[in-house]
Amino acid sequence: MASTSFTSALCFFSQNRSRNRQFSSPVFSSSSNGVAFASNSIGLTSCAGLSSATSRFTRNCSSSTAPVRTLDYEFNDSSSEVELRLQLGTQDIRSSKDVYVDANETSLTIRVQRLGSITTLLETKQLFEKIKPAETIWYIDEDQLVINLKKHDPDLKWPDIVESWESLTAGSTQLLKGTSIFLIGDSTDINQKVAHELAVGLGYTPLSTKELLETFSKQTIDSWMLAEGSDAVAQAENTVLESLSSHVRSVVATLGVRAGAAGRTDTWRHLYAGFTVWLSQTEATDENTAKEEARRHMQDSKLAYSNAEVVVKLQGWDDAHSKAVAQAALSALKQLILSDKNLPDKKSLYIRLGCRGDWPNIKPPGWDPASDQKPNTSST
Repeated sequence: MASTSFTSALCFFSQNRSRNRQFSSPVFSSSSNGVAFASNSIGLTSCAGLSSATSRFTRNCSSSTAPVRTLDYEFNDSSSEVELRLQLGTQDIRSSKDVYVDANETSLTIRVQRLGSITTLLETKQLFEKIKPAETIWYIDEDQLVINLKKHDPDLKWPDIVESWESLTAGSTQLLKGTSIFLIGDSTDINQKVAHELAVGLGYTPLSTKELLETFSKQTIDSWMLAEGSDAVAQAENTVLESLSSHVRSVVATLGVRAGAAGRTDTWRHLYAGFTVWLSQTEATDENTAKEEARRHMQDSKLAYSNAEVVVKLQGWDDAHSKAVAQAALSALKQLILSDKNLPDKKSLYIRLGCRGDWPNIKPPGWDPASDQKPNTSST
């Protein structure tokens, strides 16, 4: 496995039988010799359409401590900071002392006191990206509560105050810069379903190596494996991946581990052209166990999937969870790229130089992968 000099990321998706779906936020590492994790729990929410400037939403904001109110708010990103305007309306707020704003690096809670009881207006444990909590400013402007949050990264455009499916798909295009995404994992079916959700959300082209191979061979993957063996199928998929490696704005679902090229350590040369997301099923019942399992797998050089840049741990599976898993993957990809914004450009360079297998330590033009020697730069 090539040495990794940039961030790895992991999400843990836990199937909740009560349908109140939750998953962890992206967890990431800033070290090349280990995977360190941090996470926050976030509930799935939905919102209306997004715009690049000011947006107005009606959202049911979750709360664990007080009644939930349906809330109107306006959101605006002004480069160095974001502004949130909450309509107080009939809240009957008599003094700023009746308002409580609790801002942390990745979370925001807003409560108001009225008639002796405290009501939560907004509570999110996952802002779209990090803020500088010490520089938070808020005030009451007539019937609005105005909150200014200083962004940690002024170059990142926020589509919304919270990290949701809609804000992730709207905001990720600026980060991905057209770089394709490859989904790998044990299940071809899961890879395909999640790839479809990602492609639709991002406006990318959904592709499936299974469908491409079956169209070309005019037989199913299972019958091909019976006739010629898994090695032949893996090599054929590797040829397809070579063709797809120069594509942009695609989400590619690869074959599962039984026949897939991604499950073999010697067929990753073209997968490195895009961001690789490993959809890994687990028997773990909690995040800590899943994270420890991921650490072991990412450090196992004999395991081809350990080359992946993002790991999404799945506890159980249902087709209805496809979008939630896609959101978890996209959230982790966002954090991965924010840890090194040069990654998409580096992927582009890797493709232009011919996907020679030298990722992530790209060698100069003319490097020969067979000899692993630097090119002869002497003039002739």
